[in-house]
Amino acid sequence: MDLGLNDCKAIVTGGSSGIGLGIARSLAREGVRVGIVGREEQRLAAAAELIRKDGGVAYAVSADVTQPAQSQSAVVRVAKELGGLDLAVACVGGHEGAPWFLDTTSEDWTKTFQLNVVHSVDVARAAVPYLRDTGRGSILFISSITGWRPGPAASYAAAKSALIHLAATLAQELGPYGIRVNALSPGSTGDTEGWLEYQREYPTQFAAFLKEDLPLRRLVTVAEVSDAACFVLSPRGAGVNGANLAVDAGQYRPHAIRFPTDL
Repeated sequence: MDLGLNDCKAIVTGGSSGIGLGIARSLAREGVRVGIVGREEQRLAAAAELIRKDGGVAYAVSADVTQPAQSQSAVVRVAKELGGLDLAVACVGGHEGAPWFLDTTSEDWTKTFQLNVVHSVDVARAAVPYLRDTGRGSILFISSITGWRPGPAASYAAAKSALIHLAATLAQELGPYGIRVNALSPGSTGDTEGWLEYQREYPTQFAAFLKEDLPLRRLVTVAEVSDAACFVLSPRGAGVNGANLAVDAGQYRPHAIRFPTDL
């Protein structure tokens, strides 16, 4: 299927590893010129080279997206280098502090929302002047299954839930500019660093998790998440707006870690 993405220009934050890199590579294979943003210059350079080896066009920008000025500057730099923007993907995520609510601080929550939500807002706001009136303007926030199914950490769950609602709200506000806004919520992604490490360290718990919470008895892959992201971003997904697309293999519980029961 031709997604109609050839010659589009995109920015992907968190594009140096994991799902962000997967989305950047998939977009590049569709003919998109991609600007990837991350903090670690060496990892960024390696990611950009990987995209180029696939035959794609990649431009790397080092930035700390928890700093609003750096997020906005990264968008401007990518747009200048690529000659505009059609697509914006906010993929950086994570949480600060302990996984359990009573062990967290207000600072942990502030940092978690800054990382997930505020960075996405900064990228979207800076991208709008480039995306409007291109005819292909599309924004994608990478949320999580944890955004609508209870799982640790509470701060992460709340932030990812906020992204889902943010997408629905901005879809209404930015629609008149010809910009679609959606969220994509991956389940546990088996070929990312964290889950590969968990499988090695806790094989018994992981096996039980697959049996009890994954009807397909497997986790989704980066490629499956990335392919879905490409479709939603593309003109072939033009009817998808203000939505949250789950790519989770039917996963029920967001994580193998269970809530404490011995309080």
